[in-house]
Amino acid sequence: MKDTKQEFLFDKVNYKILLIGIGVIALGFILMSGGGSDDPNVFNEDIFNFRRIRLAPTTVLIGFGITIYSILKSPKKD
Repeated sequence: MKDTKQEFLFDKVNYKILLIGIGVIALGFILMSGGGSDDPNVFNEDIFNFRRIRLAPTTVLIGFGITIYSILKSPKKD
């Protein structure tokens, strides 16, 4: 009977970087939320502030970049 060790596709470091990237993406979507008005007849100008127009999408794109890096990062050779 052969002893085969279960081997993961990525290293432990790749998974940590992947979780960080997912966290950054989630932070970007949290920054994007809100700004609505309780009264549908009143327009709320807060929807066009810096946080929702520039910061949140940039944060999401950085998060996607981190996750792509974690996938493409080659594992260490033993």
